[in-house]
Amino acid sequence: MVKLFLILVFSLMFFENKAQFVEVQYDYNNVGDYIFGASNNSKTPLYLNLIFTSLENTSFTENMPYVKKLEPGYNGLFTLLRESDTGAPYFIFEIKTFRSNPTPEINLDFPYLIPFAPGTKVNPVNVESIKGFWGDDEPKSWKATGFKASQGEPVYTVRQGQVVEITGEIRSGDPKTWYNAWTNVITLLQPDGTLITYKNVIARDKNLKINQILQSGDILGEVAPNSQEVILMIYHNLLNSNDLQFIIPVFVTSPGKTEILNSALNIEVVHPNEVRGLEMTKKEQKKLLK
Repeated sequence: MVKLFLILVFSLMFFENKAQFVEVQYDYNNVGDYIFGASNNSKTPLYLNLIFTSLENTSFTENMPYVKKLEPGYNGLFTLLRESDTGAPYFIFEIKTFRSNPTPEINLDFPYLIPFAPGTKVNPVNVESIKGFWGDDEPKSWKATGFKASQGEPVYTVRQGQVVEITGEIRSGDPKTWYNAWTNVITLLQPDGTLITYKNVIARDKNLKINQILQSGDILGEVAPNSQEVILMIYHNLLNSNDLQFIIPVFVTSPGKTEILNSALNIEVVHPNEVRGLEMTKKEQKKLLK
């Protein structure tokens, strides 16, 4: 079996930079089938969109558009079966890569928790600006949820998520790897492929790690120094646009009740186990919910 490598340059769709973080690879076997895989050389998951622009002596039977979540490392993709004895399969393809799922299935009624300790009294606030989120630019249409907060106050996860970026008061590293341009921010990848950004939140200690899975209602961090509000934004990439799609979530405001927040509300925080356990396995529920 001979292995062929094709290293493709893709757009991360953030800041319109180019990077070489994915290698699409294919093997062919003794009957001429091509087995595709991809290596994600970044430290966090990416979403791959692969498009065949030319295809002969074979067919592509996966659902279209083809979008695949790539965990760091090697990921199996699909197999192209040889369909003709007259010639080997011939194909040309292109790829795009995203930091969130560009074709997510979103439940707009999913219940999000308020990101503060149960029993705390919380006031939502109107978010007037997200300056700096996108560098010098600003998304065309954005949605954000804000809460009054105090420096050092513990902040909890509103939904299960995988930690993909932790940034303190100074942002460093290659801008091509950034999820946004804010500082004092933690970003998680949620189970439906959307990203959630917690602005004015910092890690409480060094135990929080990239790719760590946090359950709904876990302590994420604390309110950053000199901050008086916490801002949440939920969003995802679009398949054929550099824009982002923002989500307006509903939050649990009392047992059995969810609603879109507004600044007139005064909420006593609750974290019901039936909500916390929605995306846990039965084993996790038994271990973590008491």
